[in-house]
Amino acid sequence: MLNGVGFIIILVCVFGSFLISGGKMEIILHALPHEMMAIAGAALGAFIVSNSMDTVKKAGKGMGHAFKGPYWKEQDYRDLLALLFGLLTTFRKGGATAIEPHLDTPEQSSLFSRYPRLLGDHHLIVFICDYLRMMTVNFEDPNQLAEAMENDIDRHHAEELEPQSALQTMADGLPAIGIVAAVLGVIKTMGSIDQPTDVLGAMIGGALVGTFLGVLLSYCVVGPMAAKLKQIIEAEAKPYGIVKTAIIAHANGISTPVAIEIARRMAPSIYAPSFSQLETALEEVSNELTATA
Repeated sequence: MLNGVGFIIILVCVFGSFLISGGKMEIILHALPHEMMAIAGAALGAFIVSNSMDTVKKAGKGMGHAFKGPYWKEQDYRDLLALLFGLLTTFRKGGATAIEPHLDTPEQSSLFSRYPRLLGDHHLIVFICDYLRMMTVNFEDPNQLAEAMENDIDRHHAEELEPQSALQTMADGLPAIGIVAAVLGVIKTMGSIDQPTDVLGAMIGGALVGTFLGVLLSYCVVGPMAAKLKQIIEAEAKPYGIVKTAIIAHANGISTPVAIEIARRMAPSIYAPSFSQLETALEEVSNELTATA
């Protein structure tokens, strides 16, 4: 929704100022199809040449993700902390035997199934299960566990940023591609140098549409979308830090409620549940665990 509002403002202000100042849209509209074909085609071709097919596919999904916004909402952070509390409490009370069935098939787990939106984040669920499983095989040094988790987070984050970086590179190159389209228009104009002045003026104006489109697409469309995607990727890396904090605190022997409270402070401030909200959520989980024990 917000993206749409932004693009409407761009179009209204850019073309509105052009019309108010006496510009003629006929020239732009006449040149737009072939100039756009040259710019979009060259940009897309270069994008495919310079990236793997996996990155190209992820970039396409990333543009859609940038329009939809972050997957994680306020309730999801509360649910994640409640899930971690349930898992760590089960682990502390029953050991590896009690928690392994939840880790082997999280889709069928009574702990995980309470939070279907969290199950929708496949990578995070795998991350949680893998490192809790590590703890079941006596991973004795919490510092080594913390380092392994940090390296895993960094690797995953770098992979998620690859399509964003590719889109930003495309945005950086679009002004130059616009110049290529403009030069082709100038070549066409020079081939018609014997035409009347008004015809040549329209042809030169049409050629300059290429430069205009390249700059507009770069700084007002692809660049902002790449920046938005980076913000979303950065935001969606936060849950991994929360998981890491809770598990390492547990591995250091800190009580489960305190470990979850420490993890709560890793949540983004606009989404972090209050102390009382988290306390209520954890009490509900505790009661359910007691009832099913």
